[in-house]
Order: sequence, then structure tokens, then C-alpha cells
Amino acid sequence: MKLNLIQCHPDPRRLAAWATRFGLTAGGDDLGYALHTLLSAAFGDAAPKPFRYFDDSRGLLAYSAHDAEALQLAAQMAAPDVHATLGMGRFASRSFPTDWTSGRRLGFEVRARPVLRTNAGRERDVFQVAAEKVGVGEFDQSRETIYGEWLARELGRGDAAHIDSLRLDAFRLSASLRKGSAVNGKRPAQRVAGPDALLVGELTVRDPAGFSALLTRGVGRHRAFGFGMLLLRPPTAC
Repeated sequence: MKLNLIQCHPDPRRLAAWATRFGLTAGGDDLGYALHTLLSAAFGDAAPKPFRYFDDSRGLLAYSAHDAEALQLAAQMAAPDVHATLGMGRFASRSFPTDWTSGRRLGFEVRARPVLRTNAGRERDVFQVAAEKVGVGEFDQSRETIYGEWLARELGRGDAAHIDSLRLDAFRLSASLRKGSAVNGKRPAQRVAGPDALLVGELTVRDPAGFSALLTRGVGRHRAFGFGMLLLRPPTAC
């Protein structure tokens, strides 16, 4: 399995104008859907995910199974406004580790959408679900604790990794657009609101292959819309 970390620098003003022109932000305060559409317009089936967009000098980071040459080739047919809006003039890529060792400690950061999908197809904040099970008046656990348990389950699938420490670094409710259910053969966009959490901590790799697959796939839902990219860093020195 090959994995590459790519970076480009979307132009904020062009991005806002492009998203508005195509109605990709109506009713939402998050640019995830607009960026998803922009990446698809630039790279087609090779559009990278998961990705994380920073409205600063870091730009957009993403993981991709495709190398820089393949992505540049895919983007050659992109419209000029797409190419300029995505900032392909400053496109960069490098290979990312895939050969992990069991017991390796790493720092991490992930922007996540900690939700559960109900049988009716709705998404519920896992914190609200936990509170309702106990009763609001008797519930004494923090949002950080509940989100930490949710993330531990996500990272523990296939025993990929174990969380050693975690903190909820930021939280807000954000709204964005998503494709709704098909109506007359079309899937109109609809406004979806939910938890938007920045989780930071340290982990230990347990299953190297499973951990590599987790990086490639991303964490939780809405991975194609700016959530779920597990960013790694060296662990804090003991």
C-alpha cells in the first residue's frame, strides 16, 4: 500500500466566490462540500480524501494513494478557474510512511464529526445520545470523555491503535451541505448540522497494517468533506 501526503493552497477569495457561484455554501458555514466538489472537479476519480483545510498558510492537506505525477496528470484537464481556485501552482506531495511498528507512539490531531447514524438514517451527536441514555439531570460525563470513547472505538477497529492521552482542543456546531435522498432521479443538496470537534492526543500503534489502512480511510463520517484526517506528529518527550 502506498500513501502520499499532498498539499495545495486554495485561494480564499476565489474559493468563496466559486462556492457561492455554484450554490455550495447556502445554509452552511463550512466549506467542506465546496472543497469536496472542487477536488472532484480538479482530480476526478483521483480526488484525495480524507483532507483537512486550514484557512491559513498550511492550506489544504490530504492523503492520497496517487503520487504527485498521477495527480498532476489528472488535473491537467481541470478548468482554469478550478486550477486557480485550488492553488495548483503551489501543489506539493511527498510519500508518507506506511510501514509502522507495533508499539510505536505518535502524537495526533483530528477534526472529527462524532456522530452515530440511527436506523432511520439520521445522525446524532454521540454526546447527546449518551446523555439521553442516562438522563440529562443525572449525566455527569464531559463532552471530552464521550468523544474520547468514540474515537477510541474508531481507532480500535481491528485493534489498529490505542489512545494514550486525549483532549478536546476545540468544539463547535457547524452546518454544511450534503447530498440528500434522491428525488425524481436527482439528489439535491441539504443542510446538515452537527458536532465539529478537534481532538488532540497521543496513541500507540497496535496493528501496523490496520493503522496504515486507518490513515488511508480516515476516521468517522464525512471523510470526503474535511473531517477524519488523522494528522501525526512526534510524541511528547517523557
